[in-house]
Amino acid sequence: MTVENDSLRKQIKEAIASQKRPTVTVLSSLLAIQDSIGYIPNEAIEEVAIAMNASINSVFGVASFYPNFRFTPPGDHSVEVCWGPTCHLLGAGRVLDEVLEQLGLEDEGDTPDGQVSFRFNTCLGACSRGPVISIDHELYGNVTDTQASILLRQLKDNPKTS
Repeated sequence: MTVENDSLRKQIKEAIASQKRPTVTVLSSLLAIQDSIGYIPNEAIEEVAIAMNASINSVFGVASFYPNFRFTPPGDHSVEVCWGPTCHLLGAGRVLDEVLEQLGLEDEGDTPDGQVSFRFNTCLGACSRGPVISIDHELYGNVTDTQASILLRQLKDNPKTS
């Protein structure tokens, strides 16, 4: 094992142990890990299996069932376009087309440079301000395709520093 691997496993174990609910499950453990690390590495599947006295296959079965789990590290930035009914009716399609074009993507995923992770969101909880876009977890409402383009240009011009 490498120092990096040891550190990752320590982070995973801390995430599992940090759960406050009286019942800790495979699902709650995976959610805690993704909240902590940003994705579910192979080591997480192994550590959850050990902690829950379950097989690696059963833990992976849970993780792979839910589309919100990532198995690769996320980009430095996150972008989400609300695709709920209200946002859809208020013009999210145009916003979505612009975001995909700006990011050079055809669908959800990560930009080739790994800087941005993009996904559709079925509800960002701001229906009265639709269409809504989330950039690094900050919501922008009543967004037009032009405004989305400006926001993404600003994102590209201000890279995140670690």
